[in-house]
Amino acid sequence: MIKSSWDYIYVAIQLILFVIYIIPTTALSFSTYEILKNIGLITLILGVLIGIISLLQLNKHLSTFPTPVSGSELIRGYAYKYIRHPIYTGILFALFGYGLHIGSAYKLIITSALLILFFFKSKYEEKKLTSIFIDYPIYKKRTGRFLPKLF
Repeated sequence: MIKSSWDYIYVAIQLILFVIYIIPTTALSFSTYEILKNIGLITLILGVLIGIISLLQLNKHLSTFPTPVSGSELIRGYAYKYIRHPIYTGILFALFGYGLHIGSAYKLIITSALLILFFFKSKYEEKKLTSIFIDYPIYKKRTGRFLPKLF
């Protein structure tokens, strides 16, 4: 599929937010309980695992752009059986977990901005996927965007 300017805008904003996230700063730091640090660490590890599994599963269909790669197929196994965008989930979990672990409201705010970006980026991506895969709306009803559907 041909990429539009929105593809480049979404990726550029994502890159900017990643760069802002990694800037070392003590701004908006907070002290936290040991239990929250541990929850953050577990969330970080879970995010990395979800991300790696999802990346490996996409394999040759992986792209930083929301427009699907030509010749793509709809992946519905492993993490994709429960979540439509597990790579975004993995990134969000990892960044949130790290921010919580080190006690950085700055990093948690950037992660929140990424959540908003990923919401709109995934909506755009799903329009493209719906135009390619006739059964995407059925898949969409069964699975959650970033978290598994409970009911």
